[in-house]
Amino acid sequence: MSNITESKVARVGRENQVYSEKTGARIVAGCVCLTADHSKVLMINSSADRNKWIIPKGGVENDEVVTNADGTIDYSKTAIRETWEESGCVGEIVDKLGFVEDMRPPKEWNNNFKDEIHKDNIIVHPPRSEFHIFEMQIVKLKEEFPESQKRNRKLASFEEAKQDLINSKRPELLEALKRSSILKE
Repeated sequence: MSNITESKVARVGRENQVYSEKTGARIVAGCVCLTADHSKVLMINSSADRNKWIIPKGGVENDEVVTNADGTIDYSKTAIRETWEESGCVGEIVDKLGFVEDMRPPKEWNNNFKDEIHKDNIIVHPPRSEFHIFEMQIVKLKEEFPESQKRNRKLASFEEAKQDLINSKRPELLEALKRSSILKE
C-alpha cells in the first residue's frame, strides 16, 4: 500500500514547486487510479472548471524530490500525495507510465523561456508542464479528504474517461490514460 500520511489539508501555492531547469516547465506528478479489475479509472472534476474531468495530479514540491541510487528522479511521493488530496484515493503504485509534456501555451508565470521560431515560421514554445504519471491500483476511496468539499469524483470506463479528457482539452492526460493497463474495449 502507499506510504501516505492522510493529511487533513491540501498543500497550496507555487513558491516551493519544482521547475525544469532546461525548459522552465512546471514538474507535475499524478496517478491513473484503476479498479482491481482494470475496468474503471478514477476521474475528478477540475478545480478551475467543475464541468471538466481530469485525473488527480499536481505540482512537485522541493521536499518531495527523491533521487534514486541510479541518478533517476522519483516523483511518486508527489503523485501519491496529490491523489490523496484531490480524490481521497488510497492505493498502491503498480507502474510508472513515464512523462508527458503539456504543450499548451505557457502561462505568464512560466514565461522565463522564449518561444522559438522554426523554419516555415512555426512558433514553438517550451512545455507548460512536464507530467510524471504513475498507475495506482485503488485500495480504498475515503469519503473525507482534503479537497472533498470542492471536488467530485467518479469511476469511468476507458471510453468515458477518454471523452471526458477530450472535452476538457487535456491530450497529455489522455496520453497517460492510454499508457495505463485500463481495459480499452
